[in-house]
Amino acid sequence: MKLGELFRGVPCLQTGVGDEVEITSLAYDSRHVQSGAAFFAIVGERADGHVYVPAALERGAAVIVSEREAPAGLATRWIQVERIRRALAAAGRNFYGHADARLSLVGVTGTNGKTTTAFLIDSIFHAAGFTTGLFGTIEHRLGDRVVAAHNTTPESLDLISYMAEVVKAGGRAAVMEVSSHALAQERVWGFHFAAAVFTNLTRDHLDYHKDFERYFAAKRRLFEDLGSGPPSVAVINRDDPWGIRLLDLHHGRLITYGFDSAADVRVKHLTHHGAGFLAMLATPGGKLEIDSKLMGRANVYNVLAATAAGLGLNLPEEAIRAGIARLESVPGRFERVSEGQPFLVLVDYAHTDDALRNVLKTARELTHHCLIVVFGCGGDRDRAKRPLMGEVAGSLSDLAVVSSDNPRSEDPISIMNDVIVGLQKTSNPYLAEVDREIAVRKALEAAHEGDVVVLAGKGHETYQVLKEQTIPFDDREVAKRVLREMGFEAGERDQ
Repeated sequence: MKLGELFRGVPCLQTGVGDEVEITSLAYDSRHVQSGAAFFAIVGERADGHVYVPAALERGAAVIVSEREAPAGLATRWIQVERIRRALAAAGRNFYGHADARLSLVGVTGTNGKTTTAFLIDSIFHAAGFTTGLFGTIEHRLGDRVVAAHNTTPESLDLISYMAEVVKAGGRAAVMEVSSHALAQERVWGFHFAAAVFTNLTRDHLDYHKDFERYFAAKRRLFEDLGSGPPSVAVINRDDPWGIRLLDLHHGRLITYGFDSAADVRVKHLTHHGAGFLAMLATPGGKLEIDSKLMGRANVYNVLAATAAGLGLNLPEEAIRAGIARLESVPGRFERVSEGQPFLVLVDYAHTDDALRNVLKTARELTHHCLIVVFGCGGDRDRAKRPLMGEVAGSLSDLAVVSSDNPRSEDPISIMNDVIVGLQKTSNPYLAEVDREIAVRKALEAAHEGDVVVLAGKGHETYQVLKEQTIPFDDREVAKRVLREMGFEAGERDQ
């Protein structure tokens, strides 16, 4: 592609590069640069792309794109832009033929529930006969191909290339978890969302955003103008106080959901059972009966959000019902581990105090005797939530086992001590065990028939991030192994 065509619509402050220069690929990581590439030098949280400009040039980059002025000797190979990530998004869109415009794109943002809500909407699209893309915390699905997820929301260049693959596979829709980091860093700049969903806002990522108002401001951007106008449909949780603050924005169409009687999509009747719940919903089009295999009040909200999104996109009610009914589980979200043991073991990604509270309250409804939880807090993250999580775990469980959960560069014992401050505010017993595998073992060995053990924090993750290395670790696999070592065998009992 000619440079002039690639940068059509991209404001450039300074360039000495001719429009006829041929560009063969785009990259923001110098390791992915090929001969003839345009290399975008981005200043990130941990690295400055300008450090890798020499490496990019050595690998054959034709041009360098940066917010900085051209250094001496590189004026004829340098393009200065005002906003590097906006430039990357626009150039990527031009390079991949505006693949995003050929998809009905749904964005889901909020603190909790993004992943499950996205899976539900994707399932609804499939029930309606769509080939889709799904981008989120667990994985990225490109039609039939699955790609490992390194960020909840990838860089715009990766997103647009994925969308091009989805379109090539016959896709007509895509669902994306949109993180606050991605919104603040303009990774989704220029994408037009057919629908945007807001789940809720609770404490998380304050190490990055510093305070709730900035955190909310980042989330709010999905419902404002990201360079291509606001979403055609805004789907808002009316029960959440932060959601109420989104109702004053200009929307093409607004649909609210919740238990509140003023919500457009709301619960009229709800019955929980051992395998999920039945709900009769009131909608703008009348009553809609939903049968879901997901458990707990938090998942009722996720189903409400997905239903409202489906209705807002004018998908058939039968597809909404079928899509919700066919989603049996989401990896690492209230996921059962069964090896024939006489007690229930659940793995969940809950890593905030609010998410942990919701999970433990739901687990309590399934408990005949004792509720046991294993949890921890991540290192190099918001320290203020640690005692809050400790207090939630201590007050809502019969036995809390605090352990490691991605300590990163911090001393895991120090993290656990922060958590114990909250645990000590409660009267229930707790254990502290820095080795997470031993912690899981202690929790399972303490369980008896009718108990529930919740392994919280890691969910779908298959690793533990330590100071010097990242090691394999999967709560689900560890629990299975320990249960087998305890003498249980899958299939012995019907759990």
